[in-house]
Amino acid sequence: MIIDSGTAKMTTVLRDKFEMLSNMKPSLEDGEYVFCSLPNEGSKVHNLNPIATFHEREGLAVVLEKGEAHGAGFETSLAMRQITLNVNSALDGVGLTAGVAACLAEAGIPCNMVAAYHHDHIFVPAGLADRALQLLISLQGDSARAMRNVDGQ
Repeated sequence: MIIDSGTAKMTTVLRDKFEMLSNMKPSLEDGEYVFCSLPNEGSKVHNLNPIATFHEREGLAVVLEKGEAHGAGFETSLAMRQITLNVNSALDGVGLTAGVAACLAEAGIPCNMVAAYHHDHIFVPAGLADRALQLLISLQGDSARAMRNVDGQ
């Protein structure tokens, strides 16, 4: 259990693969995003509003809203949609990322996983987002049924 200092509420954190998958409640967020890279010189985000950043050897990776990226001169042909997994998964939980990635890979859907403090986020090509969401909803249901079958035995 953790206490979220931002909201002062206690939250149960899940670590078990099937508990995380059966409670993930995927939701498709509004907007389209692109992954971009800024040069290492200073690695500052100058007048940009990224929803995520990561320092890599090659530069500062940023995830930007597609319109903002286009306005800043970045390549925007690979627009992505964001699916949020609304489960409180532990940072040391095992199986959520693998289960989601395997489900999408089996359907030929590429995904980029971003683990944040409260939730995991999946970025998929914009044209495949609705299909990805439906697959993840099915995976959630299958995982819940598998848990009930194990508990019922």
